[in-house]
Amino acid sequence: GRQPCRLSPGGRDDRRDGGVARIDPLSYCVQGRTRLVRTATCTALRHGPERVWKRIPVAATKKADFHLRLAARQAGSEGSLRSFVSRVRATLPDLHPAERRLGELLSDFPGEMASYSASELATLAGVSNATVTRFIRRLGYGSFDEARRHAREDRSTGSRLYLDHAGEVAPSGSVAHLIERDLVNVQDVLADIAGQDIDALALALLEARKVWVMGFRAGFPFALYLQWQLTQVIENIVALPGGGQTMGEHLASLDQRDIVILFGLRRRVAQTGALIAAIRQAEVRLAYVTDEGAPRQDGAEWHFRCNTESGGPLFSHVAVMALCNVLANRTIAQAGREGRVRLQQIEKLNDSLSEL
Repeated sequence: GRQPCRLSPGGRDDRRDGGVARIDPLSYCVQGRTRLVRTATCTALRHGPERVWKRIPVAATKKADFHLRLAARQAGSEGSLRSFVSRVRATLPDLHPAERRLGELLSDFPGEMASYSASELATLAGVSNATVTRFIRRLGYGSFDEARRHAREDRSTGSRLYLDHAGEVAPSGSVAHLIERDLVNVQDVLADIAGQDIDALALALLEARKVWVMGFRAGFPFALYLQWQLTQVIENIVALPGGGQTMGEHLASLDQRDIVILFGLRRRVAQTGALIAAIRQAEVRLAYVTDEGAPRQDGAEWHFRCNTESGGPLFSHVAVMALCNVLANRTIAQAGREGRVRLQQIEKLNDSLSEL
């Protein structure tokens, strides 16, 4: 903290002037032979909140991290696992006007934290450097650099919130730039795809006992689209997850003769890794469709990576649609006479039902 604190046997700050030593959340201080860990936040004193601490022997070094995380959970959050923006938003109601102005700026434009120095950020928000320092401490960081590293880590996960900047105006010709970027993305993915890989996957889809097309968040519409196109020549095909469904009931039905097409586009859901592990455990062949930032998935027999870079705040998914188009067309083409018979039957039924 900023100054030493004396603790009573009960572990509370024993100073009578109402002052409270500032100690960063999820950190600890060592006094004598004990380590002090915050376990709760009590009623505010005259000059700030009272901290309650738990004494942990220094000798218990191997258990220190465990106790730190346990204390954080007891306090209501595990700060090391919270995003930078969530920390800012949680702190906003208790901030003084100058700090609130800085907090609102970073809540709306967290990319500024990842891009600017403390002095530049102070100038942008119209506050002093001291205000920036106090604000960073309120968030629970030991330094500005620590907070900036956290913001940069969040930005690397693919949050588009980090791409906007305060006061930024859309440049002239931005529509042309977006179109140009999309064209490049499509050309890149089609150039990287090996024709034999597409044809091998198409043939495997036609021979599979059942085809499972899975996708979450942005990937789910593509799962629906591909399932709808392939159902013209593949009878046993399903898109998951459906509304209100969980995955366990479906994963239990996987068979070694099946194929899974999984859309793992960022920002990927937390269960993606566990889902892939379950597919591998079932010894099912996997076709994995991701953005360019996803690491190579060894458990996938086919891994198609699509460039999603965009000139705007949203990811561009035109390359993913181009891949779906190529795969659907090649599958229908390889379906041969049996596929044409099914297509004719579908058209006949559409005519009889007057659906189209």
